[in-house]
Amino acid sequence: MTAPYANHYGAAEGPALLALHGIKGHGARWRHIAETSLYDFSVIAPDLRGHGRSDHAPPWNTEAHVADMLALLDARRMHRVDLLGHSYGGLIALRLAHEAPERVGRIVLLDPSVGLPAGDMHDQARRTLNTCSFTDPEQACAERRSAWPAASAAAVEEEVAEHLAPRSDGRWQWRIEPAAVVTACSEMAGPPITPPATVPTLLVIARRSGFVSPEYVRACRAAMGEHLTVSEVDAGHMLYLERPEETGELIRRFLA
Repeated sequence: MTAPYANHYGAAEGPALLALHGIKGHGARWRHIAETSLYDFSVIAPDLRGHGRSDHAPPWNTEAHVADMLALLDARRMHRVDLLGHSYGGLIALRLAHEAPERVGRIVLLDPSVGLPAGDMHDQARRTLNTCSFTDPEQACAERRSAWPAASAAAVEEEVAEHLAPRSDGRWQWRIEPAAVVTACSEMAGPPITPPATVPTLLVIARRSGFVSPEYVRACRAAMGEHLTVSEVDAGHMLYLERPEETGELIRRFLA
């Protein structure tokens, strides 16, 4: 596997932290929280396959994403890192921790998309097939403001500047491969996977999203005992964009 495109934030010689975004996202979404709360960490924030500036070619399943991440760590000569994953990135972080436990120190899961209802994922996959495009960046900005009502204006503007690209027909589109998102929806509907039993893990639940079920929390507690820490943020699913200071402090406190 070819190493994916990756952003680097924070201290070059700080503790290594691999930050994984969710579907339809990109690594630069981590910039604000990395520079304000995790500035003394060496934060590597890749674009997942099928997203952003990384390769958009298949395969797009979690096995491919894990292989990409290992290739990235090898290319940067990083033997062991902590993992930070949001949504689908949380599922990839879990798969990576199980496949290569010797490469993982601790895990932070931000509202992970694990074992989600099949019907919900079916609906989302079908919606993704209708590729969203815009007449101009202003229309894309209005769409993001509607989708992220609690995010700052700066976060919306940065999203459009970083993640929107012109098409050959004159319209504009987010830098995503719809087929990769459909594949991710299928993966997120699979059987729930808990973190490795002895890997210290912070599970952060967004109270307003409903992504993390009580059953999943109980399964994690039963499997991990004292190695699991659970926190909540009064936010929607995009908690690290809606409440960056609070979310960043939780991450920093746990990793410190």
